[in-house]
Amino acid sequence: MKVLVTDPIAAEGIELLKKSVQLDVRLGISREDLLSCIGEYDALIVRSETKVTEEVIQAGRSLKVVGRAGVGVDNIDVDAATRHGVMVVNAPTGNTISAAELAFGLMLALARNIPQAHATLKSGKWNRSAYVGIELRNKTLGIIGVGRVGSELARRAEAMEMRIIGYDPFVSLELARHIGVELVSMDTLIRESDFISVHTPLTQGTQYLIGEKELAMMKPTARLINAARGGIIDESALIKAVSEGKLAGAALDVFAQEPLPPDSPILNVDNIIVTPHLGASTTEAQTNVAIDVAVDIMSVLEGHPARYAVNAPLFTPETAAIISPLIPVAGVLGRVAAQLVDGQLDTVSIKYEGEISNYDVSAIKAGVIGGMLENVIEERVTLVNANIVAANRGLKVIEQKGPIQENYQNLITVELQASDSTTEVAGTTMRGEIHIVRVDDYWLDIVPSSSYLLLCENQDTPGIIGAIGTILGKADINIAFMQVGRNNPRGKALMVLGLDEPIQESERQQIMSIHQISSVKQVKL
Repeated sequence: MKVLVTDPIAAEGIELLKKSVQLDVRLGISREDLLSCIGEYDALIVRSETKVTEEVIQAGRSLKVVGRAGVGVDNIDVDAATRHGVMVVNAPTGNTISAAELAFGLMLALARNIPQAHATLKSGKWNRSAYVGIELRNKTLGIIGVGRVGSELARRAEAMEMRIIGYDPFVSLELARHIGVELVSMDTLIRESDFISVHTPLTQGTQYLIGEKELAMMKPTARLINAARGGIIDESALIKAVSEGKLAGAALDVFAQEPLPPDSPILNVDNIIVTPHLGASTTEAQTNVAIDVAVDIMSVLEGHPARYAVNAPLFTPETAAIISPLIPVAGVLGRVAAQLVDGQLDTVSIKYEGEISNYDVSAIKAGVIGGMLENVIEERVTLVNANIVAANRGLKVIEQKGPIQENYQNLITVELQASDSTTEVAGTTMRGEIHIVRVDDYWLDIVPSSSYLLLCENQDTPGIIGAIGTILGKADINIAFMQVGRNNPRGKALMVLGLDEPIQESERQQIMSIHQISSVKQVKL
């Protein structure tokens, strides 16, 4: 077996590979040279510099696996790799401790003004009185995103006798208690925390998660830390809040634009500490990710499963014909159910009915879990890691198979049980389209073709549809379609509207004020 390494990885990974494969290391290889030689290799290992495009994958006639020595795979065309039967693996856990320790270090630096005091003393000034800090003991640390890194930060903060609160709807109460985190709402965390540390991926749902509104809710003595991803915090709003004394300070390791431009206004604010994306920049982290990717590369080449597969292996043609069309359905059901359920998630139940019950449904389960967690984790959920991803968050996954459902050849039902509610969503595919056919007790037929769904539960009485339409019309929100499900005439009903634009909280409150409306929820598709 021949393996090509085109970006620098730790020597420990190189040595491990040399024991089992013929290894070539060609750092800084040009695109043209890569295209001309990749056909000779069974595996390719990169970091972030090499771009593994579809053209590269097509040229890799013998290519079986591409490894990324790190977490993100933005530089790899994963879809193209999947189409060509090439496995993609990464190393999502290797830098967990390094990232958590950096966040903890930034918290200490904020508390004691360490960078500012260092710079002043280096310039020849002894100014003790200017840098009076605070202790971490008895302070409240708010962790947004209690995943791998957030959990490790919590363990370290506990040793400093801090009160630790967290916001993460997709972590079970049991797991949070085990690591000493009290789960609270986002608003409670923002209002009560002395330090807030962000540990979520950057997605459409988390972009500008902390903006002007959230910063205004924080204590003026609070300090904000971001060692996750740039873009989660509105940098302009942060600069304004710190400069005006509405926030005591911030520490950023990541930025919306990297490298950070030398004329960035962030650099002119003394109480904002900055580091150049050092989260994974430790000897140990680089060693760990190199070893992890080397182990998975060798596993794949030897015909064994990979621990950290990014894409799913290809199905047999027979299985693909049945299962593949239902994977997008599973993702939509997971996404919708996660936005409808209230409270801390505990149990995920998936029921497969119809022809699919005769096949391996691991990929459908992965689709459900991936849809649920797409805004809170960075790695792609696959049939290889779905159980591990769920277990890491303390979630129980229950599966059940059944015969053909009366009305549908295949039906997937996802039930989410949380601390405050239970939600059930069912769907299938017909005529090549995704159909959501049930929400809780209501049977409907929704093709999720719009950007948003608005779900209004109400008593089935005349005039409600018109009243909602009037509110949305005044707000210039276009309705793409409408479906109504009801159990009995004049009884409880569910109205689902497809919207081209999202409603704001003010419109939601207007709809809630309509007589006989009992709940209004919006889902982003």
